[in-house]
Amino acid sequence: MPLAQLIAVGSFAMLAAAGAKAESYEGVHAPVSAMSRADVNAEAVRTAAAPDQNVVRGSRGPETVAVSTDRARVIAEAVRTAAAPDQNVTSGSRVNSKVISTMQNPVDARAAAARDSGNRL
Repeated sequence: MPLAQLIAVGSFAMLAAAGAKAESYEGVHAPVSAMSRADVNAEAVRTAAAPDQNVVRGSRGPETVAVSTDRARVIAEAVRTAAAPDQNVTSGSRVNSKVISTMQNPVDARAAAARDSGNRL
C-alpha cells in the first residue's frame, strides 16, 4: 500500500473514532425546578378543575357597588341636569362669550308652581 493511501485511511479512521465519541444531549438549559414532577402535575389538575378559571372579570354579571347616595336623589339630579336650558353651552362656545343662565330650570319652575298651588286657600 502506498504511503499516501495509508495516511488517508489513518485520517479517516481517526475521524470515525472522533465522531463515535459524541456527547449525550441534555437540552439547551439544565432543568431547574423547586417542585417535583408529581407536584407540578397535581397543581395542573387542581387548576384545570377550578371553577371560573378562564372567565374575565365582569362576564359573570354586574358586580356589586357600594351606594353612597339615595336612588331618588340621583334620579332627581339627573332629571334636573337634563332639563337645564344651557346644559350644552360652555364659555368656549363662542368667541369672548360668557354663559349667564337667564332662564329658569323647568324642573325648578314646576316645583315652585306645585309649592305655590299647595299654599293657596
